[in-house]
Amino acid sequence: MISRFISLVVVRLPDDVLSALASASKIESSPHVKLVYEAMFRNLEIAAKRNVPLCQDTGVLEFFVGLGEGFTYAGDLLKAIREAVVRATNDGFLRPNVVDPVTSRNTGDNTGLGHPWVEIEMLPGVNHADLRLYIAGGGSSRPGSARVLDPALGLEGVAEFVLNVVAEYGPPACPPLVVGVGLGPTVEIAALLSKKALLRTLGSRNPNPKIALLEERLAEAINGLGIGPQGLGGRTTALAVHVEYAGRHPATLAVGVSTACWALRKGWLRVFPDLSYQVLTHGGVVLE
Repeated sequence: MISRFISLVVVRLPDDVLSALASASKIESSPHVKLVYEAMFRNLEIAAKRNVPLCQDTGVLEFFVGLGEGFTYAGDLLKAIREAVVRATNDGFLRPNVVDPVTSRNTGDNTGLGHPWVEIEMLPGVNHADLRLYIAGGGSSRPGSARVLDPALGLEGVAEFVLNVVAEYGPPACPPLVVGVGLGPTVEIAALLSKKALLRTLGSRNPNPKIALLEERLAEAINGLGIGPQGLGGRTTALAVHVEYAGRHPATLAVGVSTACWALRKGWLRVFPDLSYQVLTHGGVVLE
């Protein structure tokens, strides 16, 4: 089941990303920008028809696993994730991308020290497991940045940092981008939250009104850069900006930025106690 879920995510974009791309394409007037969108949709059509990865860079796999306290297959699920990654690689849906940073040798099957990367969260009061997958491509991951700011800079300082990161590193990261921002006490917490922000439904707003306003302001400012699809200019540089946050230390304000390219490959698989499942990101899909 999980290997088929992985192949789904690398072949087909989730419904919210497809909808956002369609909406963005409709507001462009430039002929060459329209050609870029036409190429994107043609790419997606061919990938689905041939059942092949929609991008040659199938990234590194990051799993965010929520385990219900009543879910009795936690150990089996975590073991199955690793086995599924190896199977999906052997089946040709994943390019071997995991390289040892010391030896520079490719492990050959997308496993290795810390891979596949798995973050675990306990879910009280439920008996299912939620498996969220993000495919972190190399080009779209390179703009990733995190810094601890002087808290006196406040949200204005956060906005300036995010805008500078996208302006400097965003053009070669295959825009239009999805930008995830994390706020917290330390760089690792902020960076993790920025990655989790990418998993939200595109266009959703943080329930905190001030953070929701920050999301809107950042999206407006980033789109005002005029980078546009593939850096060729246009009205949409960011399909969405999402901000997640945690309580900070009085002396720190850490901010993390993660970016995803236009092909935001993410998936959400819910596994129930009887091992039946539901794919929540791709409507009408049955994992065969």
